[in-house]
Amino acid sequence: MSKYINATEVAGKEFYLDFLQKGKIVMLNLLKFRQKADYTDLEQIKPEEEVSGEKAYELYMKSTLPELKKSGSRIIYYGKSNDFLIGPESEKWNAVLIVEHESVLKFMEFSKSNAYLNNVGHRTAGLEDSRLLPTSEIKTTPNSV
Repeated sequence: MSKYINATEVAGKEFYLDFLQKGKIVMLNLLKFRQKADYTDLEQIKPEEEVSGEKAYELYMKSTLPELKKSGSRIIYYGKSNDFLIGPESEKWNAVLIVEHESVLKFMEFSKSNAYLNNVGHRTAGLEDSRLLPTSEIKTTPNSV
């Protein structure tokens, strides 16, 4: 089974082009944490004591949240998760994070900031698997279709 932690270059370019003219973007993050964070090749940010994957992800969030807010983004929701009500029984996610970004340009600006780049290793160390689904608002409501 494939694991997904980072976007591919192709997916990043497609995301940029697809969302460039769409205004606000809401990102749905599904997160599966490692039991124990893996800081292999990340010695410069490794905590002194061993930490869980969830704790490593919390370190990532704590260090990047000010930059996220500075770029005009906001966390809409962060909560624990487990089994789908509708979906495959084989997929288990520990947490759901929903983040609103003002635009694809603001998101890209955030993702290139030093605060993000210097701390994204905590995210990598903490996650076993993830999904990131960018969405844009549908301008018509289901009742007007």
